[in-house]
Formats: sequence, structure tokens, C-alpha cells
Amino acid sequence: MASNQIPSSVADAVLVKSVEMPQGSQKVEELDFNDFRGRPITAEDLLNGMKHMGFQASSIGEAVRIINEMRAWSDPETGDKTTIFLGYTSNLISSGLRGVFRYLVEHRHVSAIVTTAGGIEEDFIKCLGDTYMSSFSAVGAELRAKGLNRIGNLVVPNDNYCKFEDWVVPILDKMLEEQEASKGSDDEINWTPSKVIHRLGKEINDERSVYYWAYKNDIPVFCPALTDGSLGDMLYFHTFKASPRQLKIDIVEDIRRINTIAVRAKRAGMIILGGGVVKHHIANACLMRNGAESAVYINTAQEFDGSDAGARPDEAVSWGKIKIGADAVKVYMEATACFPLIVANTFAKETSA
Repeated sequence: MASNQIPSSVADAVLVKSVEMPQGSQKVEELDFNDFRGRPITAEDLLNGMKHMGFQASSIGEAVRIINEMRAWSDPETGDKTTIFLGYTSNLISSGLRGVFRYLVEHRHVSAIVTTAGGIEEDFIKCLGDTYMSSFSAVGAELRAKGLNRIGNLVVPNDNYCKFEDWVVPILDKMLEEQEASKGSDDEINWTPSKVIHRLGKEINDERSVYYWAYKNDIPVFCPALTDGSLGDMLYFHTFKASPRQLKIDIVEDIRRINTIAVRAKRAGMIILGGGVVKHHIANACLMRNGAESAVYINTAQEFDGSDAGARPDEAVSWGKIKIGADAVKVYMEATACFPLIVANTFAKETSA
């Protein structure tokens, strides 16, 4: 072999001949801001420039496509639309993304919501006091000494929770009175987490609140972990104040209610931001109808530990929580960084024209 020739073994290893790409294969496209010179750049421009970029930009494009197909579908016989379940974790209500959720509920874009206790109370707390920007590196001991509670790079003054107690406890008193007065009657009151949230949404009477609009538009909000937060603290304190009487909250009626919504849906779609109980509660409700027809997951969790939070949609297919052949995508991103762009190109698109 001549010294100026590539060894055949090296050539065979490196210069493997490619097969022809299938006809119609999508090429990677690049976002060129020169295309927008002389005019404002819109959310649709950004999406169109990103959807064939690759990686999570393309996943965002898939999420937009799937959500728009959820919204466009209607039953040819009844005209019923897709039943859209929206799930999100409490940190997202603490963040400015709360305004996006409020918009979706105010304009009846979703059919039912599942969130955590913090996802309930932080909405009301923000009507009573402000949440502030801080830093991920703010020192916990120093914040504790100042009565400040850190949520990522946000802080909530402890006084806000005192204001929440002052607001919510009289409502709990009234709910207990109504429960006790109705005993033995045909209209006996049976409080559930969704009924409690509905009542609090009515009582807050504040258009900044997600759950005010859920009350106004009769959109059910489910919270299977209602006691896991400040609201649980208030319920705990209330047991001492009300003793020997006690407010009763029935979780069984709510699981029947959310599962019935899923079972009766002509078509079901899931939009779930974050993991944990909100993700599984929606998926498990859709199991009752042998799976949702479409699903969009948005979270940063990984699947290597076997957690449901990190599971990709295909794992839910194995359980019957998403239908075989359903349209589904997981966007591996923190939700505040992508959900506004997704909503701008789906639910809010016609109002921004």
C-alpha cells in the first residue's frame, strides 16, 4: 500500500456509503432573522423558524400541531369538541405563567384542570399579596430570618400566608356551618376538593384569579392532594378551632367525577406541565376510556429512574392511558420557557390577529 493512500480498513470504517433518504424527508431548516428585516417578528414567525430546527425546538412545533388538532376536532354526529385536560404543578402558578392559565380558563379553552394544593392556594395568595423575583442562589438561612420563602428564583413573604389564613378561615367556618345545617336533609352538603375550590373561586371575586374564572365558567378543578400545602395547614388549624365538629372533604366523589368526564368524552386530549400527581391523575382518568387520543407533556424529568414524571408518552400507551396510535409528544423543557410560545400559536392565535 502506498504511503499516501488511506488504509482500506480506515476508509471502510469512516467513509460508509449512505443509503438514499426516503422521498419527502424533511430537511433541517435554519432560522434566519434577515427574513424579517423591516417588519416586526411574530410568535408564528418564530415557531415556523423553529419547528424544523431539531431538538426541543421541533418538539415545540409538534406540541403546537397536536394542540391545534385537538382544538379543530369535532364529532361528526354530535359536534362535541375534544375534552381537554390541563394539568400543572404549583410552581407554575407561583410564576408569571399563572396569567397564561388564567387566559385559558377565562376563555373556556380547557374542559378540566388538575393541580396540586400549592397550585390552588398560590393563586389566591397572589390576589392578597405579591410574589417577588429573587435568585436561585439566595441563602435559605438568611431568607428564613427575614420571613421570606423561596420558590426557585422567586420569594413569597410569609405575611402573604398570614393574609391567606385571615381570608380562608372564615370561609371554612361558613362551609362547616352549611355542612352541619344540611345534615339529614335531601340537599345534604358533601364537600369535595373540586367543590371547595369552586367555592373559594367564588369567594375571591377577583378577575386576576384562575379559579375565579373556573367558578364563573363552571370548569372543574381537581386537586387530589388538597392537604399538601398551606391550604392543608389551614384545614389542620381549623380542626382545633372547630372541635369537636370537623369539616369533611370527600375525595371519592371527585375521583368518580373526573373519571366520568373522561369516560363520557367523545375525544380526550391531555396537556400536562410538570409531573407527579397532576400528570398521573389525568392519565389515569383517561385509562378509564382506554386512553386519550392526543397528549402533550412538558417537563424536564428523565425516565431512567422509572418515575411517572419522567416517563415518555409511549409508557402511558402500555398502560392504556394514551391510545395506541395517538398523537403525542414530550417537550423536554421548563414550562415557563416554552408554554407562552405554544399558547401564542394555538389558543391565543385568533385573538392576536
